[in-house]
Amino acid sequence: MSEMTEQPKKSLNFIETLVEEDIRDGKNGGRIQTRFPPEPNGYLHIGHAKAICMDFGIARDYNGVCNLRFDDTNPVKEDVEYVDSIMEDIQWLGYQWGNVYYASDYFQQLWDFATDLIKRGLAYVDEQSAEEIAKQKGSPTVPGTESPYRNRPVEESLELFNKMNSGEIAEGAMVLRAKVDMASPNMHFRDPIMYRIITDHPHHRTGYTWKAYPMYDFAHGQSDYFEGVTHSICTLEFEVHRPLYDWFIDQLKNDDYRPRQIEFNRLNITYTVMSKRKMLQLVQEGLVRGWDDPRMPTLCGLRRRGYTPEAIHNFIEKIGYTKYEGIIDVSLLEHSAREILNSTATRVSAVLDPVKLILTNYPEGQTETVTMVNNPEDENEGTHEAPFSKELYVERDDFMEDAPKKYFRMTPGQEVRLKGAYIVKCTGCKKDADGKVTEVYAEYDPETRSGLEGSSRKVKGTIHWVTVADSVSAEVRLYDRLFAVENPAEEKDKDFRELLNPDSLKVLNNVKVEPWLKNAKALDNFQFQRIGYFNVDPDSTPENLVFNRTVSLKDSWAKANK
Repeated sequence: MSEMTEQPKKSLNFIETLVEEDIRDGKNGGRIQTRFPPEPNGYLHIGHAKAICMDFGIARDYNGVCNLRFDDTNPVKEDVEYVDSIMEDIQWLGYQWGNVYYASDYFQQLWDFATDLIKRGLAYVDEQSAEEIAKQKGSPTVPGTESPYRNRPVEESLELFNKMNSGEIAEGAMVLRAKVDMASPNMHFRDPIMYRIITDHPHHRTGYTWKAYPMYDFAHGQSDYFEGVTHSICTLEFEVHRPLYDWFIDQLKNDDYRPRQIEFNRLNITYTVMSKRKMLQLVQEGLVRGWDDPRMPTLCGLRRRGYTPEAIHNFIEKIGYTKYEGIIDVSLLEHSAREILNSTATRVSAVLDPVKLILTNYPEGQTETVTMVNNPEDENEGTHEAPFSKELYVERDDFMEDAPKKYFRMTPGQEVRLKGAYIVKCTGCKKDADGKVTEVYAEYDPETRSGLEGSSRKVKGTIHWVTVADSVSAEVRLYDRLFAVENPAEEKDKDFRELLNPDSLKVLNNVKVEPWLKNAKALDNFQFQRIGYFNVDPDSTPENLVFNRTVSLKDSWAKANK
């Protein structure tokens, strides 16, 4: 788990301003308590990270507590697998909850509250179909019409409500609705459904104990109240639900304490989808390799790709919290990763498309080591030794037989520096029957070794390399954007699966890397010099190294798609 260090206080966002106002006014005794309330029906994604940083950050910054509460009110979609993954992702981001709660902890309290509302004439059992209820709700400009069951006797609703939970009533046959205001301009006030029947799916914690399950709008605010939450921070689509949130609290509260709901803009990112439903389709149909596929916006996918908790925090800090919906360019997320990895990633040599370079005048059988700086951004990271000999691998596109004037890499008659080693002059190449270059030849200048006293001669080009004898073969997975269009959600006339980027993954099987990378551990981050940032995939073994590209050194997508 990565521990996040407390950062210097910056200017307040609007949520922090509201929290500080509440503290000054002495609301809820000046106490601060937040919660992160995911539904365990999928894996967390980068949008959830924004909420996590807010919920846990507010509690941290104002000496409060943030609890983790699983909104497990729909057994059809929920699973223990998701509970475990959510906990892992929160801790990976550097946070620890005060307590773990479940909405199912409150099933009895919610039931008792619903029963009380029936007795007070504020709820009733409705036997209409979902289609009939939807039709009677009207529209934002047309008032709803009352259900024929709205004024049924309290005793009758109580009896039917109990039968909804006993298994005597079929799924979909009836619901419990709050009796609020069918003429309200707020559609959520038009007698919202509080309970529905689910009989065929066991709950991951309560089994078949319950047959009637509370709806989100009924369970959420009451769970906040039962726990003592002071600030219920959620995304902007719940703003129109807030009056109903407050209405239920008004019916429940019996003292001065009450939670306050505050909404902020949700996170949408270009070239991806944030819908759990669509992500589940991608996984189930094998269009990605799983929830942790490095092309997915899930936190486990980003982690596997090489994003660090610090990179995620860097990104969230850049985008901030507002009341305005929008879409963030994924290049900002990639830039945030580069900023962090540039300061932390060890520099290594890896040749993605190798061609052999033979130094014709280098002594036969001689081997030496050259010193490589691990990270020029941090001298405390030290150095490591790389073997050097007569035969090396270099990138195929670092050689050109007939090069243009401003080509500063290897071409006959031109000098380049082999990084950390010597200046060499290219003398020619060898090709196969198809004209493909199989070997490049050069002569080295023994007086030009990097760091050698008196070696001050400069050349314009520097290329990376690995030795043939000591290099290790590796598989490299080059990941790119999952979708080929900027905003898949806007392409209403197309199936979103048709918009997938066919080049979102390219696998290279003949990459050559430095030998000491055999000891790298899963998720270790590196900068492949002159290429990009990579990390070790969990599939990797010492016998079969596998690396994922996290991000390139520069934003090559924007340039390629101008």
